[in-house]
Amino acid sequence: MIDVLLPGDTIATVPPAYQDFLEAKRPPAPVLGWPCDLDEVPTHLTDGREVKPHQRAIIAWAVRGGRRALFEKFGLGKSIQQLLIADIILNKINRKPIARLAARGVEPARALIVAPLGVRREFRRDARLAGVGLTIIRETAEIAGGGIYLTHYEAVREGKIDVDRFDVVSLDEASVLRSFGSKTYQTFLPLFEGVSYRFVATATPSPNRFKELIHYAGFLGIMDTGHALTRFFQRNSEKANDLTLYPHKEAEFWAWLNDWAVFLQTPSDLGFSDDGYALPELVTRWHAVQVDLRAEAGSDDRGQGLLLRDAALGVTQAAREKRLSLTERVAKAAEIVAASPDDHFVIWHDIEAEREALERVLPGIVTISGATDLDTREERIAAFADGHTRLIGLKPVMFGSGTNIQRHCHRAIYVGVGFKFNDLIQSVHRLQRFGQQRPVEIDFIHAETETEVVRELKAKWARHDELTATMSALIRERGLGSLDAPAIHRTMGVERREASGKGWRVVHNDCVDEVGRMPAASVDLVVTSIPFGNQYEYTPSFHDFGHSDDSAHFFAQMDFLTPSLMRVVKPGRLACVHVKDRIQFGAVTGEGVPTIEPFSDLTVAHFRAHGWQFMSRITVTTDVVRENNQTYRLSYSEMLKDGTKMGAGMPEYVLVFRRPQTDRSRGYADTPVSHVTGVTLRDGRRFDEHDIDFEDALAGDFGPVDKLTSETYSLARWQVDAHAFWRSSGRTLLTADELAQLPTGQLPKAFAAATCSSIYDFGEHIRLGEAVAARDGNDPRGSLPKTFMALAPASICDDVWTDVTRMRTLNGEQSLGGREKHVCPLQIDIVDRLIERYSMPGEEVFDPFAGIGTVPVRALKLGRRGSGSELNGDYWRDAVRYCQAAEAELEIPDLFDLLGVAA
Repeated sequence: MIDVLLPGDTIATVPPAYQDFLEAKRPPAPVLGWPCDLDEVPTHLTDGREVKPHQRAIIAWAVRGGRRALFEKFGLGKSIQQLLIADIILNKINRKPIARLAARGVEPARALIVAPLGVRREFRRDARLAGVGLTIIRETAEIAGGGIYLTHYEAVREGKIDVDRFDVVSLDEASVLRSFGSKTYQTFLPLFEGVSYRFVATATPSPNRFKELIHYAGFLGIMDTGHALTRFFQRNSEKANDLTLYPHKEAEFWAWLNDWAVFLQTPSDLGFSDDGYALPELVTRWHAVQVDLRAEAGSDDRGQGLLLRDAALGVTQAAREKRLSLTERVAKAAEIVAASPDDHFVIWHDIEAEREALERVLPGIVTISGATDLDTREERIAAFADGHTRLIGLKPVMFGSGTNIQRHCHRAIYVGVGFKFNDLIQSVHRLQRFGQQRPVEIDFIHAETETEVVRELKAKWARHDELTATMSALIRERGLGSLDAPAIHRTMGVERREASGKGWRVVHNDCVDEVGRMPAASVDLVVTSIPFGNQYEYTPSFHDFGHSDDSAHFFAQMDFLTPSLMRVVKPGRLACVHVKDRIQFGAVTGEGVPTIEPFSDLTVAHFRAHGWQFMSRITVTTDVVRENNQTYRLSYSEMLKDGTKMGAGMPEYVLVFRRPQTDRSRGYADTPVSHVTGVTLRDGRRFDEHDIDFEDALAGDFGPVDKLTSETYSLARWQVDAHAFWRSSGRTLLTADELAQLPTGQLPKAFAAATCSSIYDFGEHIRLGEAVAARDGNDPRGSLPKTFMALAPASICDDVWTDVTRMRTLNGEQSLGGREKHVCPLQIDIVDRLIERYSMPGEEVFDPFAGIGTVPVRALKLGRRGSGSELNGDYWRDAVRYCQAAEAELEIPDLFDLLGVAA
């Protein structure tokens, strides 16, 4: 039976308490703005200049929307717009205070603009032009009365400003929200949840990747980040944080963005005149300075000495080149400045050593460091912006955003290049912006060994230009977006569908509801990989277990599933749960260093709290080198700097839980997983499993049992299964010379086999690795690879699995079929071992989180009955296909069938 929709059972039914839990996941209804016509927006500034038509249209649209993003090109007037948006909303609130959502008694309405350091001057000027009051504050104590306040990001991040005192917030240069794991994003998202009206403004919302746009939606309360990621982006299960926009979701993605964000490159994108908005020409020159290539040439990754330094590409190598080429780069900057004595220059640099060198070779240059107080910073930037200073040295990370210095300057020099493209493009547009009267000339200086860095930087720039062109086409096609809240929501309720065949059944449903429908004691074994808390979402539904605030919220939803699993599992039988502890990055936790959430321990505590017996923890080792390539948590260079930063590789675990048997006086399951194939009684009689009286003899009905034997489960296998992971010390390992004869790709298997067949010695293991890594320079094969761990010790214990083939999953077939790959595929090796170890042929193996069907497929192939439930409709359809294929494979007749001969 394939893809059957059960009559009268279209929408999943769940217990009332569970339905209440799901309903509580719904966010409050989004706050809409206020009615606002164009005639409510000022037409002129206080100096007589008009408020531009595109600015007035956007202001009215944003006030009506209540939570909107202003993604506009440099120089289109975002600061004026933010001020007027806040002023109009405050006036409306004060006229109708009963409509306020933030119940703050009789306090007057307030707005807060959060901006980078160094832009106070621009906002003060624009506030005077807009005719609105503006108060600059650094801490909560400075709040006095209503109106518009301005502060900087550091004050908010450090908790110096009580944002609950405000009704409106606008983040200027909001590109600081781009990074999901940044301290700013993690701080600001919950901090401003209580502020009714929220806005963001930046010219570079997505300098390199579309997915960065969803972080603004999360801050504005349009759609939480997890929902947006699940709906629009496909994850790479083999590489962390690698997400790409689904091709079939692009139209929906852009339509959704257009509802709440305006992407404006020129006024004509909205149908207005471009008079006064001609962007000046940008002239870029790249200068490669020569350096001593022999200095610190070092060795390659095979340990061979280098005559000349390689081209830098990685962050570490680039930092080395910056240090070694400092003198030459600063000298080149001085040469460029001397060649144009009448021009004013802003000289961008990244490190303090560059700033100090610039001060030595450029008399009269004014610089700003992190130790410079805010007032002095503002005075120095103002002096340069007004033309009183000819040379200024600034850091893009500090002053690349918000600072307008184009009136008297059209020249910039970068004394180095780096990987932070957002800082670069923002700093370039301090000069190249609407209102600049001259062509902008930019000189980039880099070491000749940094060609790879330059190539990557130019590639990012090209991608940025492509994205801005896409944004411009979007606004030209669609105009300003809907005035209503965006119409994309999570789903509530599931359309239940079931497919089945000979020996298998998979259901598209919420697992809580599906397990609740299953007969009691109907499952012989549960094998599953539960979601790892809120690490991933698999479908945009409130039913999704991954849509949780934190681990406590996740296990609160598991509280509805775990007792039901115990009800359907036969007494004395097992639930095998695949989990992994979770890395919590320092930028998110504020700890400054990656730490570990013991998710496996939380899972053990959860199951035990529901009455399950905790039987064992099977450890599945992982490749620490590959893990570091994905997370950068186990960096060799960081270990050299400070060994306290580095933890250890993150193994996976299979936690084995047992439903207590009915008869607690005996340890056996009500239906044991028996491997007995022969029984010998004390009187000498023998019975095997084919005898009609076998079960009675095994039960002792014919007399005392003397001996049990098994043709399928040997004594040797038992010793391995029951063994703990203990290794004694010895001195027998393969030598470096023996390993030298093997290709790099064969090292892992050979070394693992050797560690199982000989006595292990830790010190010899280290010495062997060092010998392989530092071999004779004439050896052409190379040394330890940097992409995988070549000399990993193997386990001789069946409770520590070091030989699981990581890439042997159904995702391989997903990739070949061009279908979406599962985010966290469960390895086939793990599933097979658990099924063979803990169940018997013909029994039912169930997975409540079936995904693309690994557990039911493998159960079917191993002679069991496989079943599962899955919430994601696409994954469910893939699971159906795999089960159908496995069933068809088992139905193929062999030669004896074709000849009609009994096997």
